[in-house]
Amino acid sequence: MARILITEDEDSLRIFVARALRLDGHETVEAADGAQGLDTLSEGGFDLLLSDIRMPVMDGIELAHKAAQAHPQLKILLMTGYAEQRERAEDLAGKIVDVVAKPFSLPDIRTAVARALAA
Repeated sequence: MARILITEDEDSLRIFVARALRLDGHETVEAADGAQGLDTLSEGGFDLLLSDIRMPVMDGIELAHKAAQAHPQLKILLMTGYAEQRERAEDLAGKIVDVVAKPFSLPDIRTAVARALAA
């Protein structure tokens, strides 16, 4: 199974997603903002970055750019509840797998992660 970094500033959602992905057999590591996520990525060994777009300190767009540059093999899946943030992610088209709209159900996020890992 995959090693996944979940970067999300909303604690309850981060915990919910991590728990769901662990049920699928994945190893999850969590970060509360983009800067913490970037530091955590430096540990290496991640298969997927699953990140919110709108976060304090460093947003998911900046994190995705930096992650793709430092770890070109890393698959990146973004999440957002804001349509304008989804549009901002369009310049990442060659670097990210997809953008998942919030709110999402447990099956939605599990399917999105499975597709991202298979891409």
